Amino acid sequence: MDDVFKALADPSRRHLLDSLNRRDGQTLGELCSGLDMARQSVSKHLAVLESAGLVTTTRRGREKLHHLNAEPVNAIADRWISRYHRGRVQALADLKTTLEGTPMGFTYTTYIATTPEKLWQALTDPEFTSQYWGVEFDTDWTAGAPITWKLDGLSITDPEQVVLESVPGSRLSYTWHTFTPEFVAKHRLPESMSTESRSTVTFNIEQAGKLVKLTVTHDDFDTGSTALEMVREGWPSILSSLKTLLETGSPLRAE
Repeated sequence: MDDVFKALADPSRRHLLDSLNRRDGQTLGELCSGLDMARQSVSKHLAVLESAGLVTTTRRGREKLHHLNAEPVNAIADRWISRYHRGRVQALADLKTTLEGTPMGFTYTTYIATTPEKLWQALTDPEFTSQYWGVEFDTDWTAGAPITWKLDGLSITDPEQVVLESVPGSRLSYTWHTFTPEFVAKHRLPESMSTESRSTVTFNIEQAGKLVKLTVTHDDFDTGSTALEMVREGWPSILSSLKTLLETGSPLRAE
């Protein structure tokens, strides 16, 4: 947590976070264009942000893309805002909201004391997903295979609900479930959600010393998407419950 406060103390690093908040997934060159400093200096600032967990990276061919990760700020907010008067920490709450608010998608990174194989099983096995997520997937997890989502007593099937990429223990990507009239009605959601473009969720799994680094990217939302606001609020609790299940054997339970 000290690393997060140290990283946020520098105005140049805050500027980099603001830039990623406006447009996630930028290269080093793109980030340099918004700062009056040498490329090496920007690279050093990004290294500090990445070390603090505020920035995470992915690869697209030869390009290294940088993503905003709001999870460390979530952790600070959950720890401190709940213990002190909110009026005295409104700036921190505003910072949390700002860092979470990307226009087309978002990225979360967490570190779990497990193995890539066990994490893969937790992401794909219905016995696991039903415990920490309340969702069961019916698919063979091969690229192009259809996925049936079973959640909240509903079975959601659609030709465009498919596995996009599947590399066991390394990378999993699939399209999000259809907002059917039954789902929208059951959760009293705006009917407009059924007409939004389909989003995509991608899980990257990497060994990080004794831990496993899980990076979740959820993107391809429409600008001003209602679905974006809904799933962005849900992922932190899902990932916290997943981490707790793998590290303790029991999912996180809401009190």
